[in-house]
Amino acid sequence: MPAQLLVKQGHQVVLHARNAQRATDARKALPQADAVVIGDVTTIAGAKSVAAQANGHGRFDAVIHNVAVGYQEPRRIETEDCMPEVFAANTLAPYILTALIERPTQLVYLSSGLHRGASANLDDVAWIKRRWNGSAAYSESKLHDVLLAFGIARRWPEVFSNAVEPGWVATRMGGKNAPDDLDQAHRTQVWLAAGDAKVTASYFYHLQPANVNVEATSEALQDQLFEICEKLSGVKLP
Repeated sequence: MPAQLLVKQGHQVVLHARNAQRATDARKALPQADAVVIGDVTTIAGAKSVAAQANGHGRFDAVIHNVAVGYQEPRRIETEDCMPEVFAANTLAPYILTALIERPTQLVYLSSGLHRGASANLDDVAWIKRRWNGSAAYSESKLHDVLLAFGIARRWPEVFSNAVEPGWVATRMGGKNAPDDLDQAHRTQVWLAAGDAKVTASYFYHLQPANVNVEATSEALQDQLFEICEKLSGVKLP
């Protein structure tokens, strides 16, 4: 939906898909897209490949980091890199892509209202010390995304880096009974990506500033998350 609206506004768009079949589906949904990069970013190698493919299309004005897996994981699913899939997709992948894709002007990270009830738990991002809880793992990963957004805004002052709460909407992840407005979920992403909001280190819900977990503003936690992601991925943030 963000891509469709961006194309309608006259922007060029490159999509991302997990695999070749999903890429075909994406092409059918938006034939006006310039290209589709392909890769499973739950793996470090996959995220690095997606970044390399993206860079092959030149520098982007904006990157929307909306890749994620959901909050209903009933058990700890481990990736080939020996990390929980939720952390790998929702936290580590945006970090790797941010670090390796040529620096854009606008960065948009998708979070969730559930982040407000979470703690970063950076001493156990792999869920080794704790009993697995899919909802809690998702919620803290969405807090991590705000930490990434705000930390990047601080480190890269020439980049507008913000986080977005799309709302609890009726997607496959949200479920058919989700109460929020699906038509509003993508509009803030587009507003930020198109450069219409000259703000950084902010958190938005439906085009308006929204309350954020106080942990997201901690520079110490931001730096600690960067250090953890660098150690796990072997990718240093420029």
